[in-house]
Amino acid sequence: MLDIKIKEFKEFDIQELYKVLQLRSEIFVVEQDCVYQDIDGKDDKALHVIGLSNNEVVAYTRIFKSGIYFDQASIGRVAVHKQHRKFGYGKIIMEASIKAVQEHYKEHEIKISAQKYLTKFYTDLGFTIIGEDYLEDGIPHIAMIRK
Repeated sequence: MLDIKIKEFKEFDIQELYKVLQLRSEIFVVEQDCVYQDIDGKDDKALHVIGLSNNEVVAYTRIFKSGIYFDQASIGRVAVHKQHRKFGYGKIIMEASIKAVQEHYKEHEIKISAQKYLTKFYTDLGFTIIGEDYLEDGIPHIAMIRK
């Protein structure tokens, strides 16, 4: 069971923010062996979609309305704790994020910068590839859009 919370940055308490940043660092910096600036100055402009299992942060995304990250609304920092990936939490957190974009921003077109190896995962959620592959922080990515 995954409980979903949607919060603005100012609604985080210190412990919850710490757990979210810890999850992001654990996946994007340590697991993927990628040195990059995760804390990029945009968290205060995002809505944060948090997936909790037994009150532990195990899944996460952040979403932006159009014009902040891309011309379209966007979803990024998609993260699911390694030990919880077998439960389908990636799909659940993405579906909640798509719904949050539609409900909070009243937008339907969503652009993502997807890690290339996850193309099928995002295609199954209704995203289509736009453009060519590119490297982002040394990892192959592809732009995708959902209308």
